[in-house]
Amino acid sequence: MIALIDYKAGNLTSVRKALAFLGSDFIVPESPAQCAGAKGLIVPGVGHFSATEALDANWRQTVRAAVDEGTPLLGICVGMQWLFEGSDEAPGVPGLGLMQGRIARLEGNAEARLKVPHVGWNALDIRGQGRLLQGLSSGAQVYFTHSYAAPVTDACAASTAHGTLFSSAVERDNVFGVQFHPEKSGEAGLQILRNFLTVCEG
Repeated sequence: MIALIDYKAGNLTSVRKALAFLGSDFIVPESPAQCAGAKGLIVPGVGHFSATEALDANWRQTVRAAVDEGTPLLGICVGMQWLFEGSDEAPGVPGLGLMQGRIARLEGNAEARLKVPHVGWNALDIRGQGRLLQGLSSGAQVYFTHSYAAPVTDACAASTAHGTLFSSAVERDNVFGVQFHPEKSGEAGLQILRNFLTVCEG
């Protein structure tokens, strides 16, 4: 069973549909206590980083404890940004701090006609041999919609360029994140979700 954490930031429906398509059992817990026994946690999200403030101390403690016990965690879009220390989009709202660094606004490029927000399909430059992106090759196209992004650190599993080079996927031990929307990224996105579910099965 996967716990799909809803903090009222939207985009839950498309993730639910993707998990159902892949035959995954999941729940949307109404309280942190309902995450007990989950084989994996997914934190989706769209919009403003301040929405993560709804994940209060009880949620944060529950997620951290699950990760410490070895439960896989996947953050999607703003859910991935929440894995970091914080975001310039909402400076007073802390991230979970499982990844080092802060989220910063993308820089557009008028000459190259690169606008912010970054919306649409773009390529992954895959780095290393992690578990989340198995079966994909560099150049795989996935769907983005965001104005802020994570720095490229040693946890970067894939990078993407849009005016700025940023981490489009991160992986460290049992913590994973993707800046794009795998549930809206066709077969490449479904493969990423399959990979995460495989990790959850151990």
